[in-house]
Amino acid sequence: MAIQKLSIIIPAYNEGNTIHLILDKIKAVNLTNDIQKEIIIVNDCSKDNTEMAINAYRHANSELDIQYFKHDINKGKGAALHTGISKATGEYLIIQDADLEYDPEEYNDLLKPVVAGFADVVYGSRFMGSNPHRILFFWHTIGNRWLTFASNMFSNLNLTDMETCYKLFNTQIIQAIKLTEKRFGFEPEITIKISRIPKIRIYEVGISYYGRTYDEGKKIGWKDGVRAIYCILKYGLFKAR
Repeated sequence: MAIQKLSIIIPAYNEGNTIHLILDKIKAVNLTNDIQKEIIIVNDCSKDNTEMAINAYRHANSELDIQYFKHDINKGKGAALHTGISKATGEYLIIQDADLEYDPEEYNDLLKPVVAGFADVVYGSRFMGSNPHRILFFWHTIGNRWLTFASNMFSNLNLTDMETCYKLFNTQIIQAIKLTEKRFGFEPEITIKISRIPKIRIYEVGISYYGRTYDEGKKIGWKDGVRAIYCILKYGLFKAR
């Protein structure tokens, strides 16, 4: 299937100071095969100037296809992704955090197996390849690897980075999946549910990672790890729909 448009889903919460930077990076990317970009931003009831920053950017860059949606109450990253996914009109969509931890220049790396006709889903792994990675938290790395291992046990996949932000999906496939996790349980839920689709073709490519410290705005914590374990059991062991 030829890809005409890539939908870029951006959940945003209190990213008013930096969201213009990630949008600049997305704007600068030239996608392979002249694929067009649809940017879908979902503001999850931010308490800062996120909405003002987004509207100012849209006004100054009217040539970009930027769709903006907001939640009236804070529902969580997963809920913001649900909203963004439901609004996507591109043949494929990719998830992009509003921070600067992931590099949009690597969209083409994730698109490569799709454009070649091999993949329906592509995960960007922070734990494979020779791309640059910021050195930060030992226990976060151990936690991510353990969660990926546990997810692989129930999904029968051999991913190296289930918790990665960069996930590229066939839009029709992911829009047909009932998603329920409203916060950071999105990652194990979608991974396990995707793995159960007959003849699904899942690939993984190495990506870079420019992680943030908590002082710089990192939001995920140990409670999110506990929730991820619960979701792996819920959707894996008990095969919840």
